[in-house]
Amino acid sequence: MLDEAIRVPGTDFRIGIDPIVGLMPGVGDLLGGAASLYIILEAARTGAPTSVLVRMAANVAIDTLVGAIPVLGDVFDFGWKSNTRNARLLARHLEEPAGTKRASTLLVASVLVTTGLVVIGAAALVIVLLRRALS
Repeated sequence: MLDEAIRVPGTDFRIGIDPIVGLMPGVGDLLGGAASLYIILEAARTGAPTSVLVRMAANVAIDTLVGAIPVLGDVFDFGWKSNTRNARLLARHLEEPAGTKRASTLLVASVLVTTGLVVIGAAALVIVLLRRALS
């Protein structure tokens, strides 16, 4: 319902309630994000591992944060279907728990390592620029 409730006539493209609600300035994306938490709560109830839940939360966070950008976010909302992604991720976890946990753990670890390296690189760049500016 949130991502694929209505098929656009003449196409295979589907839209849902989330991108439509996201058109409401200010609160639309927050409401959509709150509704998206239901799928994550259901995944937690089924015993999905932390790595899968983090991956699902990241999908919703991307949807909510980028969706909050005026105009660009609204276009993004129609293409980034975090709820569909999360439902597939949960279904994959239920079918093959070990493989999904392994893939999610690798993805989360990769994102954390990459983020750490970017922060370290940015800090090093700031230090170099400050040294040059002060000398």
